[in-house]
Amino acid sequence: MGKRELYTSMGLGIDMALEAHDIVRGDTGQEIPGVRMDKKTYPNAEVSIIGIMDKSAEAMMGKPVGTYITIDAPEIRQNNKQVHNEIAEVLAEQLSSMLKIGPDDSVLLVGLGNWNATPDALGPRVINYTLVTRHLKKYAPQDLSGGLRSVSALAPGVLGITGIETAEIIRGVVEKTQPNLIIAIDALAAQNTERIATSIQLADTGIAPGSGIGNQRMGINRETMGVPVIAIGVPTVVNAAVIAQGTLDRFLQQLANNPALGQNAGSFNPIILENIIKEVLGPYKTNLMVTPKEIDDLIEAIGKIISGGISIALHPSVDPEEFHMYLH
Repeated sequence: MGKRELYTSMGLGIDMALEAHDIVRGDTGQEIPGVRMDKKTYPNAEVSIIGIMDKSAEAMMGKPVGTYITIDAPEIRQNNKQVHNEIAEVLAEQLSSMLKIGPDDSVLLVGLGNWNATPDALGPRVINYTLVTRHLKKYAPQDLSGGLRSVSALAPGVLGITGIETAEIIRGVVEKTQPNLIIAIDALAAQNTERIATSIQLADTGIAPGSGIGNQRMGINRETMGVPVIAIGVPTVVNAAVIAQGTLDRFLQQLANNPALGQNAGSFNPIILENIIKEVLGPYKTNLMVTPKEIDDLIEAIGKIISGGISIALHPSVDPEEFHMYLH
């Protein structure tokens, strides 16, 4: 049983296309037909661009046909404003490459997640920091300089708070305001603790809220909204079952590399490992999520980076130093 099959049997989703790509390649030992991958390197970030080209690749990857960009920037963990600004500029450059809108088109920003739970509060936090202009264009055009797109923003909460499917709220706003593009920001689940609050994924395929924690909701994409949707996501949690599985894998690898003990390493059946993980996690089984204790600071930093990158991309004619004049 490969890692992908093990995750499927345990009901674990894989939010990040780059991690799905690594898992499928690890299971098959070869390149994935219909998947294109490119890399770019920046002083404080590495960018991986994955293109899923056809339905067969979609089936293997478990991701819709489209483009997925991952920005890996471990320096986000450091309290360095200059580095954070540089990463925001990298994000703006990659987001700009996905934008298929004109200077007079309008954009709706949607911050998904629960503002009462810090690991899930990334979306609302980004909305708090982002430059919005739709109201200014309508009610105070004399206060605007040139180069500002019409941008509105929404943090719709979660089903448990509102009693309404998030996609239904967004669709109602879309029908009323008629944006040309939606940009949805959400927290993701990673398969690697190193990615928590240090990796940013952009996808032109939209998003399925809650998928990474096994809580599948109505999708937010072109099909459901009627307009293109770009998703921006950042891992803020790792499933405890993934950590346990990785620990057991590393343990078995060490056994295999030890001549005195390695003879027993191959006798462990993946089903046995799965049962061990479920037993250790007790009643939570695969529903226990892990986040670092400094998640408050990390959400604050990554929220500002994403809001800055979005503002730079959507308002390219405005000097980033002037954004503070428009922030509420």
